[in-house]
Amino acid sequence: MDTSRFDTYAHRFARNSLAAPGNALMAVAAPSICWNRAAPAETPFLEPLFDILGIKALIKLRPDEPYLSIITYLANQSGGTIYPKDCETRLFLQDLPVADGLDTDQLAALLKHRKCVIIPEAGIVAVSRQGLKQVFVSVSSVCFACYVKFFGDLLSARKTGNMTPAERRMVESLNASIHLPAQPDARLAQGPFFSEKAILPAIYEAGRQVVDLGLVDSCFGNISYCSDNRLYISQTGTFLDDLEDRVSTCPTDPAAEHPENASSELPAHLEIVRRTGCRAILHGHPLFSVILSMDCDIPDCPWQGTCHQYCPYDRHACGDIPVVSGEVGDGAYGLCHSVPDALCNTPGVIVYGHGVFTCDDTDFNGALEKLVAIERQCCQKYFELMALT
Repeated sequence: MDTSRFDTYAHRFARNSLAAPGNALMAVAAPSICWNRAAPAETPFLEPLFDILGIKALIKLRPDEPYLSIITYLANQSGGTIYPKDCETRLFLQDLPVADGLDTDQLAALLKHRKCVIIPEAGIVAVSRQGLKQVFVSVSSVCFACYVKFFGDLLSARKTGNMTPAERRMVESLNASIHLPAQPDARLAQGPFFSEKAILPAIYEAGRQVVDLGLVDSCFGNISYCSDNRLYISQTGTFLDDLEDRVSTCPTDPAAEHPENASSELPAHLEIVRRTGCRAILHGHPLFSVILSMDCDIPDCPWQGTCHQYCPYDRHACGDIPVVSGEVGDGAYGLCHSVPDALCNTPGVIVYGHGVFTCDDTDFNGALEKLVAIERQCCQKYFELMALT
């Protein structure tokens, strides 16, 4: 059995600390169904989904800790559906239905309307009518969304005095698996860069570092560099550690046409360049920055439920790092309206439920250092608020 087509995603699960090799059961229809490994206890329940749903790819993942305990806890408390509120879920997943087990009929019914299903203790089943990349993205997004929801919910419970002893024990048991992001182990290429020959390798290198440091998940996040009235930006749906031939060149003139495959957050990048004069921009999705961005102490807020679009209050996640609202694109609530102004006088900006933007005048060293520093500060502040440090 040729399993080489699955190796890329098995490697990514391991690299992102989501699952050890062998914990991901993967299958594609090409045209007959091919599995990456034998799983006689599971494949009889999963293989019929290909015909029932008309899918081309499937992954059943039993994630490593702390994700398995987190996902199982949320599923058991959910009443049948988990409702994360982070940006990835809003855009990509909607919500996370929970199944009782490996029952083909129940899985098929739930997966007709969603990309993924949670099975307590067993993990995640995800499907796609496109291919393995889309299923990998779905599974990774579930892990991210559940992590953010779990620690966000417990912070709310802690601050309101509603945290149970069992919840506290669970947080304490997971504490050992949580680490501050490491500092970059070496300097990146030093700029400024004035030619495409210098710019593209610098983008590739910085993208790999963002992934290596765990500051972005799946194919989310983006990166850009501006030189000579041209913005070089990662394409939509790309992995930041695999950007060769996946960078678009866009004129900075707001009236010019731009490549359709450029990042969906191109409007925000262009406006950041115009407002700040910076050349290098990083946008990552570090976990605790996202968690703290959704922590709000305003009681009975009339804007509750629309915080991801608009918030009239000045908020900060830690120190002088502002939290702003905004959506992907250039619409009325686009990030291009909220992020650039906030970046003018601060090391970085956290977008509610979304991630962090940082920038630098010359190269990616400063932007990466700020991104790491913000996530480290947010992680430390979280556990101070939880009174576990």
